[in-house]
Amino acid sequence: MIGLLTVLIFLPVVMAAPTFLFGKKRTNVAKLLGVGTTATVFAISVIIVVLFQYGYTGFQFTDTASWASSFGLNYVVGIDGISLPLLIIATFLCLLAALGSRDMISLREPEYYALFLLFETGIIGVFTSLNLILFYVFWEVVLIPMFFFIGIWGGPRRKYASLKFLIFTYAGSAIMLFGFVALYAWTGSTGSPSFDYTTLITRAASLTLPLQVAASLATFVGFAVKLPIFPLHTWLPDAHVEAPAPVSVLLAGLLLKMGGYGLIRYNLLLFPAADKLLWPAFTAIGLITMVYGASVAFVAQDLKRMIALTSVNHMGYVLLGTFTLTSVGVSAAVFQMFAHGLAVGMLFLMSGYIHEHAGTRNINELKGLRGKMPTTTVLLILGSMAAMAVPGFANFISEYQVIQGALSVAYLYGLAILAAALTVGYFLWMLRRVVMTPPAGPKNELRTGPLLILTAFLVPLLVFGVYPSPLLGSAIKPTVDHVLSVLFPGGR
Repeated sequence: MIGLLTVLIFLPVVMAAPTFLFGKKRTNVAKLLGVGTTATVFAISVIIVVLFQYGYTGFQFTDTASWASSFGLNYVVGIDGISLPLLIIATFLCLLAALGSRDMISLREPEYYALFLLFETGIIGVFTSLNLILFYVFWEVVLIPMFFFIGIWGGPRRKYASLKFLIFTYAGSAIMLFGFVALYAWTGSTGSPSFDYTTLITRAASLTLPLQVAASLATFVGFAVKLPIFPLHTWLPDAHVEAPAPVSVLLAGLLLKMGGYGLIRYNLLLFPAADKLLWPAFTAIGLITMVYGASVAFVAQDLKRMIALTSVNHMGYVLLGTFTLTSVGVSAAVFQMFAHGLAVGMLFLMSGYIHEHAGTRNINELKGLRGKMPTTTVLLILGSMAAMAVPGFANFISEYQVIQGALSVAYLYGLAILAAALTVGYFLWMLRRVVMTPPAGPKNELRTGPLLILTAFLVPLLVFGVYPSPLLGSAIKPTVDHVLSVLFPGGR
Protein backbone atom coordinates (compact mmCIF):
# COMPACT_ATOMS: atom_id res chain seq x y z
CA MET A 1 0.00 0.00 0.00
CA ILE A 2 1.33 3.44 -0.94
CA GLY A 3 1.87 5.56 2.16
CA LEU A 4 0.87 9.16 2.75
CA LEU A 5 4.44 10.41 2.47
CA THR A 6 4.95 8.75 -0.91
CA VAL A 7 1.76 10.36 -2.20
CA LEU A 8 3.02 13.70 -0.95
CA ILE A 9 6.34 13.29 -2.75
CA PHE A 10 5.15 12.08 -6.14
CA LEU A 11 1.80 13.81 -6.59
CA PRO A 12 3.42 16.99 -7.98
CA VAL A 13 5.54 15.21 -10.58
CA VAL A 14 2.59 13.04 -11.64
CA MET A 15 0.56 16.21 -12.19
CA ALA A 16 3.40 17.92 -14.09
CA ALA A 17 2.60 16.14 -17.38
CA PRO A 18 -1.14 17.00 -17.50
CA THR A 19 -0.30 20.54 -16.37
CA PHE A 20 1.98 20.94 -19.37
CA LEU A 21 -0.21 19.13 -21.92
CA PHE A 22 -3.54 20.68 -20.99
CA GLY A 23 -1.87 24.02 -20.36
CA LYS A 24 -0.69 24.08 -23.98
CA LYS A 25 -4.32 24.23 -25.05
CA ARG A 26 -5.49 26.71 -22.40
CA THR A 27 -2.99 28.71 -20.35
CA ASN A 28 -5.42 29.14 -17.47
CA VAL A 29 -5.54 25.37 -17.05
CA ALA A 30 -1.78 25.33 -16.36
CA LYS A 31 -2.25 27.92 -13.63
CA LEU A 32 -5.23 26.07 -12.19
CA LEU A 33 -3.51 22.68 -12.11
CA GLY A 34 -0.23 24.12 -10.84
CA VAL A 35 -1.76 26.06 -7.97
CA GLY A 36 -4.35 23.35 -7.27
CA THR A 37 -1.69 20.66 -6.99
CA THR A 38 0.44 22.69 -4.60
CA ALA A 39 -2.65 23.40 -2.51
CA THR A 40 -3.47 19.68 -2.37
CA VAL A 41 0.10 18.83 -1.39
CA PHE A 42 0.00 21.44 1.36
CA ALA A 43 -3.29 19.99 2.64
CA ILE A 44 -1.71 16.52 2.79
CA SER A 45 1.27 17.94 4.68
CA VAL A 46 -1.13 19.48 7.21
CA ILE A 47 -2.65 16.03 7.75
CA ILE A 48 0.86 14.68 8.40
CA VAL A 49 1.50 17.50 10.89
CA VAL A 50 -1.71 16.62 12.72
CA LEU A 51 -0.99 12.87 12.76
CA PHE A 52 2.68 13.29 13.71
CA GLN A 53 3.53 11.80 17.13
CA TYR A 54 5.20 14.70 18.90
CA GLY A 55 7.85 13.71 21.41
CA TYR A 56 8.61 10.46 19.57
CA THR A 57 12.23 10.56 18.41
CA GLY A 58 12.19 7.93 15.67
CA PHE A 59 11.19 8.18 12.02
CA GLN A 60 7.49 8.25 11.21
CA PHE A 61 5.37 7.73 8.08
CA THR A 62 8.15 5.52 6.70
CA ASP A 63 7.72 3.88 3.30
CA THR A 64 10.14 1.32 1.92
CA ALA A 65 10.50 -0.53 -1.36
CA SER A 66 13.21 -2.57 -3.03
CA TRP A 67 15.08 -0.70 -5.74
CA ALA A 68 18.51 -2.20 -6.44
CA SER A 69 19.18 -3.80 -3.08
CA SER A 70 22.27 -5.68 -4.22
CA PHE A 71 23.94 -2.29 -4.71
CA GLY A 72 22.60 -0.83 -1.47
CA LEU A 73 19.93 1.21 -3.24
CA ASN A 74 16.46 1.20 -1.70
CA TYR A 75 13.46 3.49 -1.66
CA VAL A 76 13.26 4.57 1.99
CA VAL A 77 11.49 7.73 3.13
CA GLY A 78 10.37 9.00 6.51
CA ILE A 79 10.29 12.08 8.73
CA ASP A 80 11.26 12.93 12.28
CA GLY A 81 11.35 16.09 14.38
CA ILE A 82 14.22 17.50 12.30
CA SER A 83 12.60 17.04 8.90
CA LEU A 84 9.00 17.89 9.90
CA PRO A 85 9.53 21.70 10.01
CA LEU A 86 11.24 21.63 6.62
CA LEU A 87 8.52 19.47 5.12
CA ILE A 88 5.75 21.85 6.16
CA ILE A 89 7.70 24.94 5.10
CA ALA A 90 8.40 23.33 1.70
CA THR A 91 4.74 22.69 0.92
CA PHE A 92 3.66 26.07 2.32
CA LEU A 93 6.21 28.13 0.39
CA CYS A 94 5.50 26.21 -2.82
CA LEU A 95 1.82 27.10 -2.46
CA LEU A 96 2.51 30.79 -1.84
CA ALA A 97 5.09 30.97 -4.64
CA ALA A 98 2.64 29.31 -7.06
CA LEU A 99 -0.03 31.83 -6.09
CA GLY A 100 2.44 34.67 -6.58
CA SER A 101 3.45 33.28 -9.97
CA ARG A 102 -0.01 33.96 -11.38
CA ASP A 103 0.73 37.69 -11.31
CA MET A 104 4.41 37.63 -12.29
CA ILE A 105 4.82 34.84 -14.84
CA SER A 106 3.31 35.45 -18.28
CA LEU A 107 5.80 33.66 -20.54
CA ARG A 108 5.59 29.94 -21.37
CA GLU A 109 3.33 29.25 -18.43
CA PRO A 110 2.66 25.52 -19.11
CA GLU A 111 6.39 24.81 -19.03
CA TYR A 112 6.83 26.97 -15.94
CA TYR A 113 4.17 25.25 -13.85
CA ALA A 114 5.27 21.78 -14.96
CA LEU A 115 8.83 22.55 -13.86
CA PHE A 116 7.45 24.09 -10.67
CA LEU A 117 5.78 20.78 -9.78
CA LEU A 118 8.96 18.87 -10.61
CA PHE A 119 10.81 21.17 -8.22
CA GLU A 120 8.26 20.47 -5.48
CA THR A 121 8.72 16.71 -5.82
CA GLY A 122 12.49 17.13 -5.65
CA ILE A 123 12.52 19.37 -2.58
CA ILE A 124 10.10 17.19 -0.61
CA GLY A 125 12.14 14.14 -1.59
CA VAL A 126 15.32 15.75 -0.26
CA PHE A 127 13.75 16.39 3.16
CA THR A 128 12.29 12.88 3.48
CA SER A 129 14.86 10.52 1.89
CA LEU A 130 16.52 7.97 4.15
CA ASN A 131 18.82 6.44 1.54
CA LEU A 132 21.90 8.38 0.46
CA ILE A 133 21.52 7.72 -3.28
CA LEU A 134 17.79 8.42 -3.19
CA PHE A 135 18.65 11.67 -1.42
CA TYR A 136 21.20 12.45 -4.13
CA VAL A 137 18.70 11.75 -6.92
CA PHE A 138 16.16 14.18 -5.44
CA TRP A 139 18.99 16.65 -4.76
CA GLU A 140 19.89 16.67 -8.46
CA VAL A 141 16.24 16.78 -9.57
CA VAL A 142 15.89 20.13 -7.79
CA LEU A 143 18.72 21.62 -9.88
CA ILE A 144 17.00 20.95 -13.22
CA PRO A 145 13.93 23.20 -12.86
CA MET A 146 15.93 25.86 -11.00
CA PHE A 147 18.40 26.08 -13.90
CA PHE A 148 15.55 26.63 -16.36
CA PHE A 149 13.68 29.00 -14.03
CA ILE A 150 16.65 31.35 -14.04
CA GLY A 151 17.75 30.72 -17.63
CA ILE A 152 14.33 31.18 -19.28
CA TRP A 153 12.28 33.42 -16.98
CA GLY A 154 15.15 35.44 -15.52
CA GLY A 155 16.45 38.93 -16.13
CA PRO A 156 18.92 40.33 -18.71
CA ARG A 157 21.91 38.34 -17.37
CA ARG A 158 19.91 35.14 -16.91
CA LYS A 159 22.18 32.91 -19.00
CA TYR A 160 25.26 33.89 -17.02
CA ALA A 161 23.46 33.50 -13.69
CA SER A 162 21.91 30.12 -14.53
CA LEU A 163 25.19 28.69 -15.81
CA LYS A 164 27.07 29.93 -12.75
CA PHE A 165 24.41 28.41 -10.51
CA LEU A 166 24.68 25.07 -12.30
CA ILE A 167 28.50 24.94 -12.24
CA PHE A 168 28.78 25.79 -8.55
CA THR A 169 26.01 23.51 -7.34
CA TYR A 170 26.86 20.59 -9.59
CA ALA A 171 30.53 20.70 -8.62
CA GLY A 172 29.53 20.64 -4.95
CA SER A 173 27.12 17.77 -5.61
CA ALA A 174 29.85 15.70 -7.29
CA ILE A 175 32.14 16.08 -4.28
CA MET A 176 29.26 15.21 -1.95
CA LEU A 177 28.52 12.06 -3.97
CA PHE A 178 32.15 11.01 -3.64
CA GLY A 179 31.76 11.20 0.14
CA PHE A 180 28.58 9.11 -0.02
CA VAL A 181 30.19 6.40 -2.16
CA ALA A 182 33.29 6.33 0.05
CA LEU A 183 31.06 5.95 3.12
CA TYR A 184 29.24 3.07 1.42
CA ALA A 185 32.50 1.29 0.68
CA TRP A 186 34.09 1.86 4.09
CA THR A 187 31.08 0.86 6.15
CA GLY A 188 30.81 -2.33 4.09
CA SER A 189 33.75 -3.66 6.08
CA THR A 190 31.41 -4.12 9.08
CA GLY A 191 28.60 -5.83 7.15
CA SER A 192 26.76 -5.72 3.86
CA PRO A 193 27.34 -2.38 2.13
CA SER A 194 24.33 -0.09 2.33
CA PHE A 195 23.26 3.45 1.52
CA ASP A 196 20.34 3.30 3.98
CA TYR A 197 20.56 6.05 6.56
CA THR A 198 19.40 3.98 9.54
CA THR A 199 22.06 1.36 8.75
CA LEU A 200 24.84 3.86 8.18
CA ILE A 201 24.19 5.83 11.36
CA THR A 202 24.95 2.70 13.40
CA ARG A 203 28.08 1.83 11.42
CA ALA A 204 29.66 5.18 10.61
CA ALA A 205 30.60 5.80 14.24
CA SER A 206 32.88 2.75 14.10
CA LEU A 207 34.93 4.21 11.24
CA THR A 208 38.46 5.29 12.03
CA LEU A 209 39.01 9.01 12.50
CA PRO A 210 40.88 9.60 9.18
CA LEU A 211 38.04 7.98 7.23
CA GLN A 212 35.41 9.99 9.09
CA VAL A 213 37.30 13.22 8.47
CA ALA A 214 37.66 12.50 4.74
CA ALA A 215 33.95 11.68 4.31
CA SER A 216 32.93 14.62 6.50
CA LEU A 217 34.96 17.13 4.47
CA ALA A 218 33.64 15.79 1.16
CA THR A 219 30.00 16.03 2.21
CA PHE A 220 30.61 19.39 3.87
CA VAL A 221 31.74 20.93 0.59
CA GLY A 222 28.57 19.80 -1.20
CA PHE A 223 26.29 21.12 1.52
CA ALA A 224 28.30 24.31 2.06
CA VAL A 225 27.98 25.35 -1.60
CA LYS A 226 24.21 25.02 -1.37
CA LEU A 227 23.91 26.74 2.03
CA PRO A 228 25.99 28.81 0.90
CA ILE A 229 29.03 29.79 2.96
CA PHE A 230 31.71 32.38 2.30
CA PRO A 231 33.55 32.21 -0.14
CA LEU A 232 31.37 29.70 -2.03
CA HIS A 233 28.38 32.04 -2.05
CA THR A 234 29.04 34.13 -5.16
CA TRP A 235 26.49 32.28 -7.30
CA LEU A 236 23.66 33.27 -4.97
CA PRO A 237 23.33 37.07 -5.45
CA ASP A 238 23.54 36.69 -9.24
CA ALA A 239 20.91 33.94 -9.25
CA HIS A 240 18.54 35.95 -7.06
CA VAL A 241 18.87 39.21 -8.98
CA GLU A 242 18.08 37.49 -12.29
CA ALA A 243 15.44 35.01 -11.08
CA PRO A 244 11.73 35.93 -11.05
CA ALA A 245 10.51 36.84 -7.56
CA PRO A 246 8.48 33.61 -7.01
CA VAL A 247 11.53 31.59 -7.98
CA SER A 248 13.63 33.55 -5.49
CA VAL A 249 11.12 32.44 -2.84
CA LEU A 250 11.93 28.83 -3.72
CA LEU A 251 15.63 29.51 -4.06
CA ALA A 252 16.17 31.23 -0.71
CA GLY A 253 13.29 29.70 1.20
CA LEU A 254 13.89 26.08 0.22
CA LEU A 255 16.93 25.37 -1.95
CA LEU A 256 19.35 26.87 0.58
CA LYS A 257 17.73 24.75 3.28
CA MET A 258 18.88 21.65 1.42
CA GLY A 259 22.42 22.58 2.46
CA GLY A 260 21.48 23.20 6.09
CA TYR A 261 19.42 20.03 6.32
CA GLY A 262 22.22 18.00 4.74
CA LEU A 263 24.74 19.35 7.24
CA ILE A 264 22.57 18.27 10.17
CA ARG A 265 21.17 15.00 8.85
CA TYR A 266 24.31 13.62 7.26
CA ASN A 267 27.45 15.59 8.06
CA LEU A 268 26.73 16.09 11.76
CA LEU A 269 25.01 12.83 12.64
CA LEU A 270 27.06 10.36 10.59
CA PHE A 271 30.54 11.49 11.62
CA PRO A 272 30.62 12.14 15.40
CA ALA A 273 34.38 11.65 15.80
CA ALA A 274 35.13 14.00 12.91
CA ASP A 275 32.68 16.53 14.35
CA LYS A 276 34.63 16.66 17.61
CA LEU A 277 37.79 17.42 15.64
CA LEU A 278 36.46 19.79 12.96
CA TRP A 279 33.83 21.79 14.84
CA PRO A 280 36.16 24.77 15.54
CA ALA A 281 36.82 25.21 11.82
CA PHE A 282 33.17 24.79 10.83
CA THR A 283 31.86 27.20 13.46
CA ALA A 284 34.53 29.74 12.51
CA ILE A 285 33.37 29.55 8.88
CA GLY A 286 29.81 30.03 10.08
CA LEU A 287 30.76 33.10 12.08
CA ILE A 288 32.70 34.59 9.16
CA THR A 289 29.76 33.93 6.82
CA MET A 290 27.38 35.71 9.22
CA VAL A 291 29.49 38.83 9.52
CA TYR A 292 30.52 38.93 5.85
CA GLY A 293 26.95 38.53 4.54
CA ALA A 294 25.70 41.30 6.82
CA SER A 295 28.61 43.60 5.91
CA VAL A 296 28.28 43.40 2.13
CA ALA A 297 24.50 43.85 2.36
CA PHE A 298 25.24 47.41 3.49
CA VAL A 299 26.57 48.36 0.06
CA ALA A 300 23.82 46.69 -2.00
CA GLN A 301 21.74 49.20 -3.97
CA ASP A 302 19.33 46.64 -5.44
CA LEU A 303 16.63 45.61 -2.96
CA LYS A 304 16.71 42.02 -4.17
CA ARG A 305 20.50 41.76 -3.94
CA MET A 306 20.33 43.07 -0.38
CA ILE A 307 17.80 40.37 0.54
CA ALA A 308 19.99 37.74 -1.16
CA LEU A 309 22.99 38.75 0.94
CA THR A 310 20.71 38.60 3.97
CA SER A 311 20.32 34.90 3.21
CA VAL A 312 24.08 34.41 3.28
CA ASN A 313 24.16 36.11 6.67
CA HIS A 314 21.28 34.08 8.11
CA MET A 315 22.52 30.73 6.80
CA GLY A 316 25.73 31.38 8.71
CA TYR A 317 23.61 31.03 11.85
CA VAL A 318 22.61 27.53 10.71
CA LEU A 319 26.24 26.48 10.28
CA LEU A 320 27.29 28.00 13.60
CA GLY A 321 24.41 26.46 15.54
CA THR A 322 24.85 23.03 13.98
CA PHE A 323 28.48 22.60 14.93
CA THR A 324 28.22 23.87 18.47
CA LEU A 325 27.20 20.21 18.95
CA THR A 326 24.81 21.38 21.66
CA SER A 327 21.09 20.66 21.89
CA VAL A 328 20.27 24.37 22.00
CA GLY A 329 22.46 25.20 19.00
CA VAL A 330 21.34 22.35 16.73
CA SER A 331 17.65 22.80 17.60
CA ALA A 332 17.94 26.52 16.93
CA ALA A 333 19.65 25.82 13.58
CA VAL A 334 16.64 23.77 12.46
CA PHE A 335 14.22 26.43 13.72
CA GLN A 336 16.29 29.12 11.98
CA MET A 337 15.78 27.40 8.63
CA PHE A 338 12.03 27.36 9.23
CA ALA A 339 11.85 31.02 10.29
CA HIS A 340 14.26 32.30 7.65
CA GLY A 341 12.35 30.59 4.85
CA LEU A 342 9.21 32.49 5.78
CA ALA A 343 10.81 35.90 6.37
CA VAL A 344 13.04 35.98 3.32
CA GLY A 345 10.36 34.36 1.15
CA MET A 346 8.02 37.22 2.00
CA LEU A 347 10.67 39.83 1.24
CA PHE A 348 11.59 38.31 -2.11
CA LEU A 349 8.00 38.02 -3.29
CA MET A 350 7.37 41.58 -2.11
CA SER A 351 10.40 42.82 -4.04
CA GLY A 352 8.82 41.43 -7.19
CA TYR A 353 5.52 43.17 -6.55
CA ILE A 354 7.30 46.43 -5.73
CA HIS A 355 9.35 46.19 -8.92
CA GLU A 356 6.20 45.69 -10.99
CA HIS A 357 4.28 48.57 -9.41
CA ALA A 358 7.10 51.06 -8.77
CA GLY A 359 9.16 50.23 -11.85
CA THR A 360 12.45 49.77 -9.99
CA ARG A 361 14.21 47.79 -7.27
CA ASN A 362 16.91 50.40 -6.70
CA ILE A 363 16.68 51.41 -3.05
CA ASN A 364 17.54 55.06 -3.69
CA GLU A 365 14.82 55.28 -6.38
CA LEU A 366 12.12 53.87 -4.10
CA LYS A 367 11.95 56.99 -1.95
CA GLY A 368 8.46 57.91 -0.87
CA LEU A 369 7.11 54.38 -1.39
CA ARG A 370 4.58 54.82 1.41
CA GLY A 371 2.79 57.34 -0.76
CA LYS A 372 2.46 54.93 -3.69
CA MET A 373 1.97 51.63 -1.83
CA PRO A 374 1.03 52.35 1.80
CA THR A 375 -0.24 48.87 2.74
CA THR A 376 2.68 47.17 1.02
CA THR A 377 5.02 49.50 2.91
CA VAL A 378 3.55 48.31 6.22
CA LEU A 379 4.17 44.71 5.16
CA LEU A 380 7.72 45.63 4.10
CA ILE A 381 8.34 47.01 7.59
CA LEU A 382 6.95 43.85 9.23
CA GLY A 383 8.95 41.55 6.93
CA SER A 384 12.09 43.55 7.67
CA MET A 385 11.39 43.30 11.39
CA ALA A 386 11.20 39.53 11.06
CA ALA A 387 14.51 39.42 9.16
CA MET A 388 16.06 41.69 11.82
CA ALA A 389 14.94 39.15 14.46
CA VAL A 390 12.80 41.62 16.38
CA PRO A 391 11.23 39.98 19.48
CA GLY A 392 7.80 38.61 18.69
CA PHE A 393 8.93 36.94 15.46
CA ALA A 394 10.19 33.35 15.21
CA ASN A 395 13.53 34.60 13.87
CA PHE A 396 14.33 36.21 17.22
CA ILE A 397 14.03 32.89 19.04
CA SER A 398 16.13 30.97 16.52
CA GLU A 399 18.94 33.54 16.32
CA TYR A 400 18.98 34.16 20.06
CA GLN A 401 19.29 30.43 20.77
CA VAL A 402 22.01 29.95 18.15
CA ILE A 403 24.05 32.65 19.89
CA GLN A 404 23.19 31.14 23.27
CA GLY A 405 24.43 27.73 22.13
CA ALA A 406 27.60 29.27 20.71
CA LEU A 407 28.33 31.19 23.92
CA SER A 408 27.96 27.98 25.92
CA VAL A 409 30.88 26.63 23.89
CA ALA A 410 33.17 29.67 24.04
CA TYR A 411 32.72 33.35 24.84
CA LEU A 412 34.60 34.19 21.65
CA TYR A 413 31.40 33.41 19.75
CA GLY A 414 29.91 36.51 21.26
CA LEU A 415 31.18 38.06 18.02
CA ALA A 416 28.01 36.61 16.50
CA ILE A 417 26.16 39.52 18.09
CA LEU A 418 28.03 41.75 15.61
CA ALA A 419 26.23 40.03 12.73
CA ALA A 420 22.87 40.64 14.39
CA ALA A 421 23.73 44.32 14.89
CA LEU A 422 24.83 44.70 11.28
CA THR A 423 21.60 43.09 10.10
CA VAL A 424 19.57 45.64 11.99
CA GLY A 425 21.80 48.36 10.55
CA TYR A 426 21.35 47.59 6.86
CA PHE A 427 17.62 46.97 7.16
CA LEU A 428 17.20 50.31 8.91
CA TRP A 429 19.39 51.86 6.20
CA MET A 430 17.00 50.47 3.57
CA LEU A 431 13.83 51.47 5.46
CA ARG A 432 15.15 54.97 6.05
CA ARG A 433 15.47 55.52 2.30
CA VAL A 434 12.36 53.67 1.18
CA VAL A 435 9.87 54.29 3.98
CA MET A 436 11.04 57.22 6.11
CA THR A 437 10.97 59.70 3.26
CA PRO A 438 8.11 62.02 2.28
CA PRO A 439 5.32 60.24 0.37
CA ALA A 440 5.67 60.70 -3.38
CA GLY A 441 3.93 59.69 -6.59
CA PRO A 442 0.42 58.52 -7.44
CA LYS A 443 -1.02 55.68 -5.41
CA ASN A 444 -0.48 52.27 -7.05
CA GLU A 445 -1.31 49.77 -4.32
CA LEU A 446 -1.39 45.99 -4.68
CA ARG A 447 -4.67 44.20 -5.10
CA THR A 448 -6.20 42.29 -2.20
CA GLY A 449 -4.96 38.89 -3.45
CA PRO A 450 -1.24 39.69 -3.42
CA LEU A 451 -1.60 41.46 -0.06
CA LEU A 452 -3.19 38.34 1.43
CA ILE A 453 -0.40 36.17 0.01
CA LEU A 454 2.24 38.39 1.61
CA THR A 455 0.33 38.45 4.90
CA ALA A 456 0.22 34.64 4.93
CA PHE A 457 4.01 34.58 5.38
CA LEU A 458 3.66 36.61 8.58
CA VAL A 459 1.12 34.39 10.33
CA PRO A 460 3.41 31.46 11.26
CA LEU A 461 6.28 33.87 11.97
CA LEU A 462 4.18 35.61 14.60
CA VAL A 463 2.48 32.47 15.94
CA PHE A 464 5.74 30.59 16.50
CA GLY A 465 7.45 33.79 17.58
CA VAL A 466 5.04 34.04 20.50
CA TYR A 467 4.51 30.33 21.11
CA PRO A 468 7.33 28.20 19.60
CA SER A 469 6.78 25.17 21.84
CA PRO A 470 4.59 23.08 19.47
CA LEU A 471 7.35 23.02 16.88
CA LEU A 472 10.60 23.78 18.68
CA GLY A 473 9.85 22.11 22.01
CA SER A 474 7.66 19.18 20.94
CA ALA A 475 9.14 18.17 17.58
CA ILE A 476 12.66 19.52 17.01
CA LYS A 477 14.27 19.44 20.46
CA PRO A 478 13.28 15.88 21.52
CA THR A 479 14.74 14.48 18.31
CA VAL A 480 17.92 16.54 18.57
CA ASP A 481 18.35 15.61 22.26
CA HIS A 482 18.02 11.94 21.43
CA VAL A 483 20.48 11.80 18.53
CA LEU A 484 23.08 13.91 20.32
CA SER A 485 22.85 11.76 23.46
CA VAL A 486 23.46 8.66 21.34
CA LEU A 487 26.28 10.11 19.21
CA PHE A 488 27.97 12.17 21.93
CA PRO A 489 27.20 10.27 25.15
CA GLY A 490 29.98 12.07 27.01
CA GLY A 491 29.10 15.46 25.60
CA ARG A 492 31.23 17.51 23.27
